Amino acid sequence: MELKAGDVVMLKSGGQPLTVAEVKADEVLCLWMGMEGDLFRETLPLAVLVQVEEDDEDEDEEEDDDEEE
Repeated sequence: MELKAGDVVMLKSGGQPLTVAEVKADEVLCLWMGMEGDLFRETLPLAVLVQVEEDDEDEDEEEDDDEEE
């Protein structure tokens, strides 16, 4: 799995989505918002993360906007 800044990942064990801020070798700096709006950051091993697939709906909405113009 190749990650880059801006990708969305989750812990393999579950939880909320995390945003990749930086990738260094086998470590990934992740950011996420807590339930009360606090910003958290943690460096995690690549082995504990799985990449979240982007929704195709977002792409469909952009295509619909292009067609209307």
